[in-house]
Amino acid sequence: MVRRMIIMLAAVWLALGLAPPAHAAQAEVYVALGDSAASGPLVPNQIGPDYGCWRSDRNYARLTAQAIGAATFRDVTCSGADTRDMYESQSTDLGDVAPQLDALSQDTTLVTVQIGANDLGLTDFIEDCLNLLPPPVGDACNDDYIVNGQDKWRVETDALRPRLTTLVGDIRARAPQARVFVVGYATYAPPNGCYPRVPIIRSDANYIRATLTYFNQMLAEQAAAAGVGFIDLQTPSVGHDPCTAPGVRWIEPYVPASPAAPFHPNALGMRGFATTVTAAVTEVL
Repeated sequence: MVRRMIIMLAAVWLALGLAPPAHAAQAEVYVALGDSAASGPLVPNQIGPDYGCWRSDRNYARLTAQAIGAATFRDVTCSGADTRDMYESQSTDLGDVAPQLDALSQDTTLVTVQIGANDLGLTDFIEDCLNLLPPPVGDACNDDYIVNGQDKWRVETDALRPRLTTLVGDIRARAPQARVFVVGYATYAPPNGCYPRVPIIRSDANYIRATLTYFNQMLAEQAAAAGVGFIDLQTPSVGHDPCTAPGVRWIEPYVPASPAAPFHPNALGMRGFATTVTAAVTEVL
């Protein structure tokens, strides 16, 4: 009977695409920091107490915590968060929430942090490039962001570098025992896009793709410079972008077919990301 139960539990974990809880991780005190890419807005089920953060009980951090058998898990990811909200209280439509770094403690052993996209306004950027009519009637958006011969997004991405270095240092100061992982962002557009299924024309889709690739590269470089881990979500999400079919895609388009915010992970995506995050954080146990 016991053996049958073990087999059944193993089957469940495999079906979820996650590793069984590691015995070595039983004492993990895991804190998840981040923005809406981590919190899972509109992905069932949305949970409190900070309902204004639009936090799902199936986001990748919670699934990872379950997979590694974390003894303590504190999820303070919050939609709309940027690097300032790591240090200051964040205002949401349903009230203020505490600074995310307050969730860290001396006994924290694992931290994931996915932040920075809102500092630049990257989701608004993607939505700004939506174009119901292709050229010559509709205008491409990519040339709107070249200012004095410089790409606005690359300039702002580079300006974010020192803030991320400082943030990682402050995380380590508050949680000196913790293994820290900076988490990157997913693939939001395939090469050339898929106009009109997702109404972003080819040149803009390639521009969005290049911009997000540069942003993820910056996150990886800053993590390496700070001596912490980096978890790439762009690579495993290739083939699961908003252009792919429901049931395949991990990121929903502007008009979602699954419960999720536009251009944000759905439940399938959160499971896929949890597999990647779980593998990364257990590799060094």
